[in-house]
Amino acid sequence: MRITAVEPLVLGTSWRNIVFIRVKTDEGLVGIGECTLQNREEGVLGYLQGAARRHVIGSDPFNIEDLWLRMYRNDFWRAGVMATTVMSGIEIACWDIIGKAVGQPVWRLLGGRCHEKLKAYANAWYTVERKPEEFARRVKVVLEKGYKALKVDPFGPGALEVTREEKVRSVELVAAIRDAVGPDVEIFVEMHGRFSAATAIELARLLEPYQPGWIEEPCPPEDIPSLKKVAEHVNLPVATGERYFTRYGFREVLESGAPDIIQADIIHAGGFLEMKKIAATADVRSMIMAPHNSNGPVATTASVHFDFCTTNFKVQECFDDFSETWVREAVPGCPVPRDGYFYPPEKPGLGIELNEDLFQEHPYQERFFNLWNSDWHLRGFGKQ
Repeated sequence: MRITAVEPLVLGTSWRNIVFIRVKTDEGLVGIGECTLQNREEGVLGYLQGAARRHVIGSDPFNIEDLWLRMYRNDFWRAGVMATTVMSGIEIACWDIIGKAVGQPVWRLLGGRCHEKLKAYANAWYTVERKPEEFARRVKVVLEKGYKALKVDPFGPGALEVTREEKVRSVELVAAIRDAVGPDVEIFVEMHGRFSAATAIELARLLEPYQPGWIEEPCPPEDIPSLKKVAEHVNLPVATGERYFTRYGFREVLESGAPDIIQADIIHAGGFLEMKKIAATADVRSMIMAPHNSNGPVATTASVHFDFCTTNFKVQECFDDFSETWVREAVPGCPVPRDGYFYPPEKPGLGIELNEDLFQEHPYQERFFNLWNSDWHLRGFGKQ
């Protein structure tokens, strides 16, 4: 079996363009992957074209380790996020082909099921004004959908430091959420790499009474010494990882011992096998995996397959319930949380398809998602 073509399909949304790919073979099997990278989709599409020509077309989709190594090494320049996103999407599509060829879901081929079900947490739900009463009202939608966990970035566009007024306001938002959801729902607090160690430590102490399950990316991802300082001075678990790529990119942060939870993203970090290697290295240090996923439903599907066959899995992020309806409809068969949990996909490969009509109805849009805009959290939705 040989790969004959790699075709991108772009789906426009209110705040990002979701990039899917189809990898075709000479035996008629087609694998589906995802290469979404908000604000960098033009670069991804350009690199995808070159990588397909140089490395992918003509390759055996079963020879994943060889294909991945050639994409990583043979272009000489070490892979950044655009390259690893393309590599990940192609690798995921190859596993989809393999699963279809042997008649098994991907998770069965990568070690088999380790969990009966997977806990999911909701994100992108807080598209309302940054007022405690608005967050408390809006979070009820999360509970109505059955989630037992959620994430929020309450901090606005701050960087390194924030004003005293903003600190109070941000903590009040988390307090309102905790009061609305009760003691049993997990709340994860996102910091988006904004803060100095001193600011993150102060904010973590202010948040402690509301028992967040973790603070996420408290410092810029390239500043691992500050991350370690935070971890040494707070009483909350520390999570990070969405902006590290490949096992090599994770080495320093894992060796630092700073994080408790690793949030590698399957469509940026390198695909299934690279995620397994990162997870195994984390496991050696008693760290657990909570894969990042602010992407589309193919990334959700791939993450769920990975999670089921990974022993040190904790919880899976999901944006799909709070995206436009056509986002999930574009990928028939994608996993949907039920009562806050994902259940094992049973169809061969990833078990999904692409609805081409929706790509025509919702084409590429000019978008720039900027976390330093004052109303970034609205994601183009406005009040809800």
